[in-house]
Amino acid sequence: MSNSWPSLPIWLFAALPLAAQEGDPLSAIDWLSESVSTPASGTIVTINEPPVTAAGGALPQPVSTTALDAPQPDGVGLIAPEVSGLPRDLWGGGLTLEIAARLTADRAGDLPALRQLFLTILLAEVEAPADAGGRGDLLRVRIDKLLALGALEQAAALIQAAGATASPELFRRAFDVALLTGEEDRACAAMAQTPALAPTVPARIFCLARSGQWETAALTLQTAEALGEISADQATMLARFLDPVLFEGEAVPAAPDPVTPLDWKIYEAVGEPLGTDRLPVAFSYAEIGPRAGWKAQIEAAERLTRAGTIPPNVILGLYTEREAAASGGVWDRVEAFQEFEAALASGDPARIGPSLTVVWPLMAEAELEVPFAVLFGKALIEVPLTGKPAEIAFHIGLLSPQSDRTARQHVPETPTEAFLVGLATGDIAGLVPPDSLGRAVAQAFLNPAPSAEAQALFDANRKGEAILIAIENIGRGVEGDLRGVTEGLSLLRMVGLDSMARRTALELMLLERRG
Repeated sequence: MSNSWPSLPIWLFAALPLAAQEGDPLSAIDWLSESVSTPASGTIVTINEPPVTAAGGALPQPVSTTALDAPQPDGVGLIAPEVSGLPRDLWGGGLTLEIAARLTADRAGDLPALRQLFLTILLAEVEAPADAGGRGDLLRVRIDKLLALGALEQAAALIQAAGATASPELFRRAFDVALLTGEEDRACAAMAQTPALAPTVPARIFCLARSGQWETAALTLQTAEALGEISADQATMLARFLDPVLFEGEAVPAAPDPVTPLDWKIYEAVGEPLGTDRLPVAFSYAEIGPRAGWKAQIEAAERLTRAGTIPPNVILGLYTEREAAASGGVWDRVEAFQEFEAALASGDPARIGPSLTVVWPLMAEAELEVPFAVLFGKALIEVPLTGKPAEIAFHIGLLSPQSDRTARQHVPETPTEAFLVGLATGDIAGLVPPDSLGRAVAQAFLNPAPSAEAQALFDANRKGEAILIAIENIGRGVEGDLRGVTEGLSLLRMVGLDSMARRTALELMLLERRG
């Protein structure tokens, strides 16, 4: 593997535990719409085994066989190995069940660099696990994780690469992505053009109405209600959807739990949209378009930008769309962002410095420091600033894709700055870490020591699982167990992801994410 991390878009950062129960198809999320009927004989997976440990051995015990010429949907990806920097045999001898358990772990607190690494793993084109058997189980796990993270465009592209109509399970996911991205007519057309798919009653009624077949939709609803194929609340909402005038003045039934994308779309259609702030982050995607109010668009885009699943220029466009409508909260960020951008455009350091000291704390409060650095890090390198603005600009540069250039142009004024420069350039020999976290970081570069579990997986050629363990270790370190920082960064360097380790180390030192 290469010793340098490729320059993938930094917004490809990348978070629900695998909750498959006996009798349920493998799935990492519980809010998928029941848009099509799925075969009763689907793959059943239950995760009830402890994680692999060094003491128990890293090699899988069962022996699996797969026909060499069998199709391998689990190997489908969007990023080739020469671009991702990950080996084609990423999973090595690992088994689907154990890999899935790692992929579906909660990663809501990951640093931006680690989200990028994790998302790259989900999207990478690699060989299928040894026991894949052409079933596509791990492909569905990866798609579900993308959906859980709000990475809808990436999930849609992966589904398309695999074939959206290849199975009812994949179509269900493609249908929900279409609903949340405003492409419901396209999804309904695809359903109608695929005889092998059997739409459920709510999906059939929804699509009939979308295509203007109101009478057929009403007859379908009456028949389904008479046969008991839908619940009373479903029947009420669908009837309201077909003819809202009949229900004027009547209370709308409470939203189901969980809310599915089809539920969300129907509530929106009857004029009772459900707020997305308390729904899974994927629903935020439905509010970044022009159909939502400006404030709702900004808040949805902030959630998705924070998750690392949309490019920073989306929030740039929304922040600068018009003048702030009020003050406080999101409006303070809008106003400060606009003033900073105008100051930067003026090229006047006397104006840029003060505006930077106002906008940066607001970006930090919203945990949008890295997207902000991606947008402005390069421009700030050229601005001659002093004092506090210069310190902020230095940190922004280190968090940006121009971290190496920023470090090489900066003359350190303190031991802490010297240590940060050393991390960015890859040479901390002889430098003094500023605190206990710095010492944990330094050990990974001076005396690497991965965890026994990650080392065992690495030795067994299960690099993918070892990397996932490393991400978990660093997350544990952010929460206070600094040994995890050393172990995780050490493993990243061991597998050839040195620049990713340095980027992660800089984020550990500069972002306020400590538990």
